Amino acid sequence: MVTLEVSGMVCDGCAKAVTRAIEAHDPSAKVVVARDAGRVTADTALSPEAAAAAVSEAGYEAKPLSP
Repeated sequence: MVTLEVSGMVCDGCAKAVTRAIEAHDPSAKVVVARDAGRVTADTALSPEAAAAAVSEAGYEAKPLSP
């Protein structure tokens, strides 16, 4: 399980873009976006760093949160 802090998600389209960014690298990922909290949780095979990089490539500032 990976939890990220994500900045710049202001609408449902942003949440979908973040979800697609992670799923593009891990199609079996289960992604939950808490837009108002600026958090993304993903049940994914990606490392926290790889998930953050995928979200950053989509244009959002993302960093892994410590467990």
